[in-house]
Amino acid sequence: MIGSGGMIGSGGMIGSGGMIGSGGMIGSGGRGGGSPAGGAGGVGGRPAAGGGGGGAVKLPPANAKFDYQIGGAYPPPAGVTVVSRDRGDAPAAGLYNICYVNGFQIQTGDANSWLGSHADLILRDAGGQPVIDANWDEMLMDTSTAAKREALLQIVGPWIDGCAARGFDAVEIDNLDSYSRSKGLLVQDDNVAFMSALSARAHAAGLAAGQKNASELVPRAASLGTDFAVTEECQHYGECDVYRQAYGTRIFDIEYERRYFDSACSAEPDLSVVLRDLDVTPPGSSSYVFDAC
Repeated sequence: MIGSGGMIGSGGMIGSGGMIGSGGMIGSGGRGGGSPAGGAGGVGGRPAAGGGGGGAVKLPPANAKFDYQIGGAYPPPAGVTVVSRDRGDAPAAGLYNICYVNGFQIQTGDANSWLGSHADLILRDAGGQPVIDANWDEMLMDTSTAAKREALLQIVGPWIDGCAARGFDAVEIDNLDSYSRSKGLLVQDDNVAFMSALSARAHAAGLAAGQKNASELVPRAASLGTDFAVTEECQHYGECDVYRQAYGTRIFDIEYERRYFDSACSAEPDLSVVLRDLDVTPPGSSSYVFDAC
């Protein structure tokens, strides 16, 4: 899904103690412990926040009323306590704020800039043409080598830092599954390695890191370094239980059809589920839809 900017523990804190325990603390230099099911312990065994002086990382509250506003910010509906917004928007005062970052594909409005300044970091086919996500008309970033991932980190990393500077609490990094649209030029390992670097950057900046979609990578959550999940239509595709295996109830699901939203509210009452229109438009748009359970 495209944003407007171009398009574990019970205590919910990552701190300096070095472990995740029942109080929900991950140390900046240690490794996560606790339950791999994401209950009191969260994601077990993954590297904790990298050194960067980012301070304590507050994890999103489970089973919170959630709104997904990456198509444009607006005053959250009554009762909403967690909101996701594009990195170009300001966080909502007094709420838990997740910052949307398109970390694996290039926003259409940024295409010319990348072609001019970062042409070597755009994934290209055998004919030298950029590989495009046809659904969103976005070029894919080339995560195929360690050197290119490091170069990409020098671009995407400051976006994450900017989320922290603006007052967000967490990041969701979109298009983790770009390898599935790469014409076989990328593999899962490429994107897992880059997501691991992005999660470490987020933790160092004091932000929690969310896995966005790519249910097939849930078994690799420890390598991804992620703390929670943002899912699109996990009820529709029968994937909510897959995400539970790593993130417990720290799952924020967006459904785009009323029937799947209703069934999610019934079948997954301990998850954060929102019904939105496909373009996640703000109120005033003829297509605006919002409901939450």
